[in-house]
Amino acid sequence: MTHTFQFRDEYFAYDSESGAFHQLDVAAFTLIRAWQDNNGHCPECPEEFAPELTRSELDLLCSEIEELVEAGELFSEGEKLSSEQLYPEGVILKAMCLNISHACDLRCKYCFADEGTYGDAEQSLMSFSTGKKAIDFLIEASKGRTNLDIDFFGGEPLLNWKVVTELASYARQTGQAQDKNIRLTLTTNATNLDDTKAEFLNKYFKNIVLSLDGRKQTNDRLRVDAQGQGSYDKVAPNIEKFVRTRGEQEYYIRGTFTKYNLDFAEDALHLAKLGRNISLEPVLSSPGCYFGIELSDIPGIEKEYEKLALAIDALRERGDNINFFHFFLDLAGGPCLYKRLKGCGVGLEYCAVTANGDIYPCHQLVGEEEYLLGSVHDDPITLNQAVQNKFQRFLLADQESCLNCWARYHCGGGCAADILHTNQSLSGVNEISCRLLKKRLECALWLAYREKMRKRGKKPTLNESNSEQ
Repeated sequence: MTHTFQFRDEYFAYDSESGAFHQLDVAAFTLIRAWQDNNGHCPECPEEFAPELTRSELDLLCSEIEELVEAGELFSEGEKLSSEQLYPEGVILKAMCLNISHACDLRCKYCFADEGTYGDAEQSLMSFSTGKKAIDFLIEASKGRTNLDIDFFGGEPLLNWKVVTELASYARQTGQAQDKNIRLTLTTNATNLDDTKAEFLNKYFKNIVLSLDGRKQTNDRLRVDAQGQGSYDKVAPNIEKFVRTRGEQEYYIRGTFTKYNLDFAEDALHLAKLGRNISLEPVLSSPGCYFGIELSDIPGIEKEYEKLALAIDALRERGDNINFFHFFLDLAGGPCLYKRLKGCGVGLEYCAVTANGDIYPCHQLVGEEEYLLGSVHDDPITLNQAVQNKFQRFLLADQESCLNCWARYHCGGGCAADILHTNQSLSGVNEISCRLLKKRLECALWLAYREKMRKRGKKPTLNESNSEQ
């Protein structure tokens, strides 16, 4: 599948099957689009699409396009793989989200988890015993897998700090004893993040996700405490200090943008002042939500992503290596086809465990009883296969709306919870999420191209044609 797009005054073609990426002049761009409209073949009268070229120039350009097609760098056909080919030993559990706490000291208005409680009236805290059973279950269910991932989540996990330390220590010790590399992540609002906690997190956790929405006025509109007061002044200094102690270890400062801050590029750049690894996610909300993003907002959001990409490129020109999560794309050393075709593994390779030990397909479906898989307190633990079967389609992005999509290798068919909450069904896609993902990919491709040119010590021009693969 070949995708053509324009980014400001530059023109590109990206072949998603081969990974080939081409910067084009206007004539080449127009002709390749004509090839697209003709099912990947030369149009009958190519001169109609490039009247400014002489006959010899047109023949040369058509010949170059044909060579790229024959080389598999344009309009290449992908290998068709089945779930059996992707999972020859069957689908095996490899990742888990532990809801360490169903309590939170913030009351974020957009929180999918009912302000961190998941509807748990007792605001339960996970016990060490429950967490231990969950980790043991993951290790056993992972069979021959070596690399496993566990995310300490909430609510706010730091409100259950003693159990965080106990489970992190247990995961390391047990993993080493059973030849498992267990990679730990913790997601926190940073309200209770201090020097002691930072030291422990830096020792035991591969990645830390710190929540902040950007500028003070943006953050404090929806990220408030139990008294309705904004959280920025308490959280931002904690994050900035933690990032300094983190050094080169992984972290992300993660925000959410809503209808209230569609100028979110400014919020992303504000986060970048606190730390260079940032992420800003569109709010996932049910249709009609007062702060939710609507289809009419998409054109403005697309322009804002371009604005952010340009700002990041300018920072990189000055030597400031800002890493925006959705703009990272490795054209040369990206994942193989088998990995690109896989989604997150919701309900099959990945699950979430509540503070009380119930098992759900993912953290965004916790509390939705029809998707309950089982409990870590069962003996033996047996997951509900009928529920798991509902998520089989997310193992491979092969539904009709995905098969001819140039971005299918970058989304895994979309987020199951997002699709369910938007469509009231696990079928179909979320059009808003699809369009935003495609625009982010275009920005990522442009930034990857700019970085490649910088490494070559040259600035790209409109009429320079090259292939990045």
